[in-house]
Amino acid sequence: MKYLFTTLITWFLFTSLGAQNIYYPPQAGNTWQTISHGELGWCPDSVAALIDYAGDNNTKALIVLKDGKMALEHYYGTFTSDSVWYWASAGKSLTAFLVGLAQEQGFLSIEDTSSEYLGQGWTSCTPEQEEKITIRNQLSMNSGLDDQQGNLDCTLSSCLQYLSEPGTRWSYHNAPYTLLDQVMIEATGVPLNNFVFSNLSQTAGISGVYLQIEYNNVFFSKARSMARFGLLCQNKGVWNQDTIMHDQQFFDAMVNPSQDLNKSYGYLWWLNGQESFMLPGFQTVFPGMLMPDAPADVFSGIGKNVQCVMVSPSTGYVVVRMGNPPEGVTSLVPTILPNMLWKKILSLDCLPTALKQNENPLIQIFPNPGTGRYQIQSSKAIRSLQIADVSGKIITEIDHPLAEFELKASPGIYFARLFTNEGYQTTIRLMQQ
Repeated sequence: MKYLFTTLITWFLFTSLGAQNIYYPPQAGNTWQTISHGELGWCPDSVAALIDYAGDNNTKALIVLKDGKMALEHYYGTFTSDSVWYWASAGKSLTAFLVGLAQEQGFLSIEDTSSEYLGQGWTSCTPEQEEKITIRNQLSMNSGLDDQQGNLDCTLSSCLQYLSEPGTRWSYHNAPYTLLDQVMIEATGVPLNNFVFSNLSQTAGISGVYLQIEYNNVFFSKARSMARFGLLCQNKGVWNQDTIMHDQQFFDAMVNPSQDLNKSYGYLWWLNGQESFMLPGFQTVFPGMLMPDAPADVFSGIGKNVQCVMVSPSTGYVVVRMGNPPEGVTSLVPTILPNMLWKKILSLDCLPTALKQNENPLIQIFPNPGTGRYQIQSSKAIRSLQIADVSGKIITEIDHPLAEFELKASPGIYFARLFTNEGYQTTIRLMQQ
């Protein structure tokens, strides 16, 4: 069982040992170590299909890193590795990281009221209402400012009206987020691009520039800089031997639910693996994961026209996509293409034909979601079962033939790994209510 335990931990848990095996490209230059598709066990036909699929959906740049090494880098049309493109709202993730650095360096606290840096009267709220809005509210998208009328990008005080108490309503409201840049400038005393250069460009080689476009500050960079940022976040703010973000409490809070309203939203990062999610423009809570075909631990910066950087510590993958929107896509946070990219990436391995045919739904667990007692439906005899929580900790282990089991655990997301007598194994996401 020692081998099974090791396999499960490797799959589900990002450990410090894994961090030591991550490759980091040099801070300057174009050198980037690659890993071959053969080493990864990827099928050439499947890789070609992924590249074609991304191209058919107006992609300009597609990068997949595996433990920091370049596993796939493809550019379309006249776009090259030297081309610069905008991050759109994927840049929110970068802003969150910068706010964490500013707090760590003593320039601000996310518990500070926003008016401490923006000045009183930055909204049209009463002084009492305005004083309750904090930097944390801006990071969590729950400032309580009205997103139901007018220009949602407008940062003028006349556009920022009171709707609800801060922390009581989640809404994807760009203006309060954009004003975090001004908070940063006032707190640090330096232009935002200077802060990026001194903290990220000189350490991790993440180069780019914020440009003001109407009310918005939009980050522009090459695709590889976005990949570098994803790699930095894969290793929780550490770049090679240089710890850029020491405040692991902030980092963990950034990539975990920041409030109970939209559980799939951290500090300006989108989170997978949660029991529900909300989307821009809706007050509806949708059940299930944001990207059901992606690893549960993925956290993502996703922006207009599907600019995205997606990080999965458990698999070691960082995925970057830049480009124009797929046909018909208008959402501010489009998730269908990112989900499909993950589905294709996770299907690149060259499994034997027999296993490919029997992969899914060879084994099923029902009911799912369930409340404690589960049955297994399988065309093969199940020899053993392991269940882990989202941290990778094994909480149930059964080493004998079984067709049903009981899970004594609190509500949440779990992972059941089942093994057949023939050696076949599969992992099923299990939601306990």
